[in-house]
Amino acid sequence: MQIQVVKSKIHRVKCTGAELNYIGSITIDEDLMDAANIIQGEKVQIVNNDNGERLETYCIPGPRKSGEITLNGAAARKVSIGDTLILITYAFMGIEEAKEFKPSLVFPDEATNLLK
Repeated sequence: MQIQVVKSKIHRVKCTGAELNYIGSITIDEDLMDAANIIQGEKVQIVNNDNGERLETYCIPGPRKSGEITLNGAAARKVSIGDTLILITYAFMGIEEAKEFKPSLVFPDEATNLLK
C-alpha cells in the first residue's frame, strides 16, 4: 500500500506577483525550491491564508535571491500581491517508509521571502 505524505513545505511567503497573461504555473525563487527539495515542473499545492483559496499547479524556477512568488495564468485570479501563502508538495510512499520520512520544511523571512 502507498500513502501520500507531505514532501516539502515553504511556510508563509508573500505573493509577489500575479501574471494573468501567462500559460500557467507558479514561479518560485530557485533558492527556496532548492531548500524545500522541489524540482522544476513538480506539482505544488498553494494555500492562501488571506482568502482561503487552495489550488494546484506546477512550479518553475525564478531568479535566485529574488524572493519571487508569482502565480501565473488562471491561478493569478486566486491571489492578491501581498497575500500570505503556504506551498506544499506531496509524495507517495509505503507506510513503513513514511514513518521514517522527514519532509523538507522551509520558513523564509516573512517580509522578504528570502532564506534566513
